[in-house]
Amino acid sequence: MVNPINQPATQRSLSETRYYGILDTGYVAPGDWIDKFHALIRGGAKTVQVRAKKETQDQRRELLAQVVRLAASLENAEQPAIIVNDDLSLATEFPDVGLHIGQDDTPPQEARDRLGPGRILGLSTHSVAQAKAAMDLPAGVLDYFAVGPVFATQTKPDYEPVGLELVSWVASQKPSLPFFCIGGINRSNAHQVAAVGARRVVTVSDALLDNDTAQAVRETIALLPK
Repeated sequence: MVNPINQPATQRSLSETRYYGILDTGYVAPGDWIDKFHALIRGGAKTVQVRAKKETQDQRRELLAQVVRLAASLENAEQPAIIVNDDLSLATEFPDVGLHIGQDDTPPQEARDRLGPGRILGLSTHSVAQAKAAMDLPAGVLDYFAVGPVFATQTKPDYEPVGLELVSWVASQKPSLPFFCIGGINRSNAHQVAAVGARRVVTVSDALLDNDTAQAVRETIALLPK
């Protein structure tokens, strides 16, 4: 096991992450991008993903560049890990930026080969088989995986919720990789995923649509085991 002191700063941020924030252009207007980023950090997010599904490549690049600049301006202890969603080529343009991929995107080993070592790589899983496959990958391919959508979510309305059963099964396996619960999680149900063994969550609309995003993040973290 790598000594945390010797880990790259981005991987230390990931290992310390209990709340994983997503800056999603479906919920955050470009003019609010900076304020929402700072609010996520003030609330306690140690990892922030840039998700811009409907934007052009140039627009996505500028949004990611903006977040990278903001992160670099923070004190070292506050700097989050920055992840880009489903855009391998864009991730490789920015030193230290990580990548999150889905089941239908670039295969994990290929993504790792192109990213190289040291960058964070995460994978979405939606079933026992997919979660097991993620856990069975060779060491060094993935840095984390996500489990969901736990509950129904408007962010991905076409996805069937996996329910708490999958979260409970994954937690029972005691995976060596961090896993994050995602999908329909908010302050009214985060205690449910915590009760079946989750320690880390992702929320999107619950925090981004709140006028006090930082407080929404703090309240979510307070519902999770330490």
